[in-house]
Amino acid sequence: MAKFVIAGKADCPYYAKAELLADYLQKNLPDFQIFKITQHPDVWEDWLKDVCEKNKWSHKNSPIIWRELLDRGGKGLLLGGYNEFLEHAQLYYGVTSSMTTEMMMVIAQENLEAHKEKELKKESSKDLVSPLQVWITSASTPAGRSLIPILVSGEVFGSGTVLSLTLFDQQRAEGDLRSLAMEVEDLASPLLRSVAVCTRPEEAFRQAQVVILLDDSTEQEVHSLEDCLRQRVPLCSLYGQLMERNAQDSVRVIVGGKTFVNLRTLLLKRFAPSIAHNIIAVALGVEGAAKAVLARKLKTAPSCIKNVIIWGSISGSHYVDLRKARAYKQESAIWGPPQYSRPVLNLIFDSEWLKKEFVTTLKTLTTTGKHFGGILAAHSIGTTLKYWYHGSPPGEIVSVGVLSEGQFGIPEGIVFSMPVKFENGTWAVLTDLEDTEISKDIMTGMTSDLIQEKLVALGELMTFQPYQSETEVAKRDEEIFSISEDHQEECRLSNDLEGKTARH
Repeated sequence: MAKFVIAGKADCPYYAKAELLADYLQKNLPDFQIFKITQHPDVWEDWLKDVCEKNKWSHKNSPIIWRELLDRGGKGLLLGGYNEFLEHAQLYYGVTSSMTTEMMMVIAQENLEAHKEKELKKESSKDLVSPLQVWITSASTPAGRSLIPILVSGEVFGSGTVLSLTLFDQQRAEGDLRSLAMEVEDLASPLLRSVAVCTRPEEAFRQAQVVILLDDSTEQEVHSLEDCLRQRVPLCSLYGQLMERNAQDSVRVIVGGKTFVNLRTLLLKRFAPSIAHNIIAVALGVEGAAKAVLARKLKTAPSCIKNVIIWGSISGSHYVDLRKARAYKQESAIWGPPQYSRPVLNLIFDSEWLKKEFVTTLKTLTTTGKHFGGILAAHSIGTTLKYWYHGSPPGEIVSVGVLSEGQFGIPEGIVFSMPVKFENGTWAVLTDLEDTEISKDIMTGMTSDLIQEKLVALGELMTFQPYQSETEVAKRDEEIFSISEDHQEECRLSNDLEGKTARH
């Protein structure tokens, strides 16, 4: 079957003539099909340039005509313009066109008017489509400011998805939110229907379909880690209850930030049980930081590192697992096609670097919060949402903080970063991954801290005791023993000195 695509400027008479000839062939030949693409004169040149660059064609004028070869497993075959199409029709089908120049001009004008009317209807239909309701808490933070342009670009939810943004925070932040809302309006994004500000808790998350929770500031004085943990409960309780009452049943909630990300996600699940499965924590910031450190070591781009798994607490004690990580486009003696990759652990021969410098660098980023800077945090949230709506890249592993149900030996009831895949608008833990066992000491360290955070926050434990591994305990005991021995030696020397003094 012959499948032809005819594209041209709406006001082009030769496009009109090619259309008429193609319509005749399709009507009279059972194995002849056409597909028409009409472009406004103002955008025709840019559109044609993009098509030619994509297909590596050389064509300057309207119309452009090609034959589709998708049924044969190949790309389109450029035929040319009107003259080439007419010659093809005469040679293969014995058909020619007898349209007069006057008729060509009339049809071209009709095409232009029809195209304008179609575009007007398309714009009008946008007003009839309900926009996606997106709420952002603490939107005036650096992460929020960096995130908004990403959301309204069409890269996250799709180029045809219209948004309504609501910026939510406490009353004292209203001035900053209104200033930010004006900046967002100045973007003049065609996908942004409206931007609103909300500081009244009772109205929060009304009809929300997406909720993005960033770090929440507090003016309360904090005297201890335990106080800091307990302060997370009232706000998470409020947000959870408001989402239960005001948001849509299918709302998707994504938690980001620099502090207690796992705990805040867990508390939200606790206080919003009906939407708990749709509340996740972003781990791509940690993953991105790890990829960047590896890329510098391997002298490649961070985007060429895939399948780095983040286990544990996103903003605390976690384990960066490189056993599944692979490097693409890495300069070495062995080269392959773009899809060729090699295990990262096979490319890094310096095991001491992995054990010490790599771990220390990432730990420093975590403790200082640098890997959750505004740009990285925004990109991580936007990418995670994109995967949630459109699926993660086939075959790639994504790390996300989700509620443990006992997978991989992780205790139930805590939010834990683990490998997942996004597909068909939902996510699933990759429980079938091989060679993912984690040492007892590492697992206990990560889970102990998360369990204690939960118990302290809920008032079931009074004090938080950071986990110490057997190695750390042994080292501490050795230091204590060494100090004790030194002290005993000092005492012995002191006694000897006193005895000598007494004899003299």
